[in-house]
Amino acid sequence: MAKDLTDFSRLCVHTITTKPWPIEKAAQEFSAADIGGITVWRDALTGRNIRQTGNMLRDLNLEVVSLCRGGFFPALSANARQAAIADNLKAIDEAEALGAPMVVLVCGSAPGQSLVESRKQIQDGMAACLSHAASAGVKLTIEPLHPMYAGDRSAVNTLAQANDMAEAINSPHVGIAVDVYHLWWDPDLENQIKRCGKNGNLSAFHLCDWKTPTLDMLNDRGLMGEGCINLKQIRGWVEETGFSGFNEVEIFSNIYWQQDQHQFLKKIKEAYLKNS
Repeated sequence: MAKDLTDFSRLCVHTITTKPWPIEKAAQEFSAADIGGITVWRDALTGRNIRQTGNMLRDLNLEVVSLCRGGFFPALSANARQAAIADNLKAIDEAEALGAPMVVLVCGSAPGQSLVESRKQIQDGMAACLSHAASAGVKLTIEPLHPMYAGDRSAVNTLAQANDMAEAINSPHVGIAVDVYHLWWDPDLENQIKRCGKNGNLSAFHLCDWKTPTLDMLNDRGLMGEGCINLKQIRGWVEETGFSGFNEVEIFSNIYWQQDQHQFLKKIKEAYLKNS
């Protein structure tokens, strides 16, 4: 049975969700709103002392849930693939400095080569980063993306593919993020969530909604309850695995970014309690 959401202690908001706010402002507002966690996007750390930023977040009673994002491993040239690995090693160092237990991977896809080859390069790239992640105590978390992104953003498009990859690597330092926006359509989702949980690979759970019509492939996500995703059902499947982590609100929205962010945060809290 899905747990009753009566407070915001397990609510996490991504810095990209309230993109107009710098991380210092976002942290102050999330903390004042009794939100329990924050996922930090790497762009929010530009020009900042990362270790001090992590301490600032914890001083505001925010748990640092994850760092976004690593990945983008596939490329047509060996030099580009090596550069991607170097960037992921840097992301691991940033996560360690921030105090984030995982780096979420948008795995990447290379136009001009097969998805099969891109998936191989993703797995090889993760393997090349694994010892560094283990030393840092940071988990590499695969986030499968909707098939509409298969051409250029991710060759991992179903939870089954992510499960296959995590099981092949077979490391406690590899996990999977279940994002409803990317996976809600999958007729095998319940079974794959069970599989993911059974193997101990379910590391993160991301919330938003799919608006119809969608005005922008990337930046038109909805608040929970604004779209067609059966959020409560999917959350129930996730929690039936024993997952007790944060419910992370990750909303890319040109519409909401233009609005008053205080009002938007209030709407997030209301939608979280009512619709997820």
